[in-house]
Amino acid sequence: MRFFNTEGPVRPEDHYMLPPLQRWNLDDVLRLIDQKKYFLLHAPRQTGKTTCLLALVDYLNREGRYRAVYANIEPAQAARENVPMGMTAVVEQIARGARDQVHDRQATDLAETLIARSSGTTLVEEFLTRWQQAASQPTVLLLDEVDALIGDTLISLLRQLRAGYPKRPAQFPQTVVLCGVRDLRDYRIHARSEAAPITGGSAFNIKAKSLRLDDFNAAEVTALLQQHTTETGQVFTSDALDRVWALTLGQPWLVNALAYEACFEMREDRDRSRPITVERIEQAKENLILRRVTHLDQLADKLREARVRRVIEPMLAGAALGEVPEDDIQYLIDLGLCRMAAGQGLTIANPIYREVLPRTLAFTPQASLPQISPTWLNPDGSLNPDQLLTAFLHFWRQHGQPLLGSAPYHEIAPHLVLMAFLHRVVNGGGTLEREYAIGWGRMDLCLRYGPVTLGIELKVWRDGEPDPLAEGLEQLDGYLAGLGLAGGWLVIFDRRAGQPPIRERTSSSERQSPQGRRMTVVRA
Repeated sequence: MRFFNTEGPVRPEDHYMLPPLQRWNLDDVLRLIDQKKYFLLHAPRQTGKTTCLLALVDYLNREGRYRAVYANIEPAQAARENVPMGMTAVVEQIARGARDQVHDRQATDLAETLIARSSGTTLVEEFLTRWQQAASQPTVLLLDEVDALIGDTLISLLRQLRAGYPKRPAQFPQTVVLCGVRDLRDYRIHARSEAAPITGGSAFNIKAKSLRLDDFNAAEVTALLQQHTTETGQVFTSDALDRVWALTLGQPWLVNALAYEACFEMREDRDRSRPITVERIEQAKENLILRRVTHLDQLADKLREARVRRVIEPMLAGAALGEVPEDDIQYLIDLGLCRMAAGQGLTIANPIYREVLPRTLAFTPQASLPQISPTWLNPDGSLNPDQLLTAFLHFWRQHGQPLLGSAPYHEIAPHLVLMAFLHRVVNGGGTLEREYAIGWGRMDLCLRYGPVTLGIELKVWRDGEPDPLAEGLEQLDGYLAGLGLAGGWLVIFDRRAGQPPIRERTSSSERQSPQGRRMTVVRA
């Protein structure tokens, strides 16, 4: 039985899959190869890059005009900036690829001979030259995980490829494809992730083109999921198909992970006669987030990087990005954390990431919460919004000040502590949804618990700014209108200097919005 794949390259005998060569324009790729071009393929992690590269290798070798070899050079990452060690690892990986994929056993002998006598600064160039000279066909070389290398090892590899470029195709590979997460348009190479560039310009100016592997579109998501229906008879309802697309926006790993969780992991119901419903997809999403599966955990780990924080922190706060460097923004797009959305500008890449990022940032404040009795529940277990307000005000007066220091992003510390409190409220019985956008100066939360839906808007009052009450009431009006609610909360965090302690300045009052809705205004 085939299944949805979430680890490593896709294998057609084991996994549901879309034709990998249809995910990029094969005619364009073949034209670049025929023209002896060197080019890049990049996309976020776990989007299918390696699967596409392996499919291209298989296609070219079956076609017979070229010999194609794939090599994952990630083992060279362990060398850090030890050039001889790094280049040795690169040559060994290429030689093994040649042995396994085109049955060229002489490549490993050549590699051993050159490694024993050559310096790292010329090893790759010399190996590729000698290797091609002994070949009867032009070579297409595909190097994966190139951006795993840093500093001098990456510079050395790129410059050796550039040095051999004029000798192609008789004495050097006709085409080299470099693959990784980042586009690296000008290959500004850093010794460490936060260091200043150590090359003044491009170390790889022979690149003809950068190709990006896109996410699935809506039709491709449906086509992938329906392979499960074809093979097992278990259908996805139309609402479930729509929800998978809405939650993932086609991010390949997320699509496969949601479907695998819903179809194979949720043990309480593996009856293939029962359809996969939208409720099941929602539960699958929650399971993935709560388990902090590797893919989501890797993305969350990026939040610690300063260049990620410079973009994500103002986005979560709804503030303008200000003077954030262009390369920082492009870095987040390359990672797949953000995307440029038509008519919206920069936004988080998909709703699941939009939920994971603030949840991750609120994890430490949530772990720091004291024991809180669920006084917000009625005797029948339903949510009582008035009692929830009373519980929050008491919690904030007692614990708000010390908990602010546990939040990793200072500018949105109040937001994170409030979300930590609300996660304790909805734990196991509801959901907490978030919306935020650059430049709007707010974060919107939607708490759903059984039949109760509570819309909350968070605003910050900073030094030199007017009271955000009027703007907040108007913005909350629009948010509640979209939710179909007659009232909600406006929470204003006063972050101006010289204010009384939180215990003394936390209060609530009732206001009417411009559209006549009943608003609870919390000043904290």
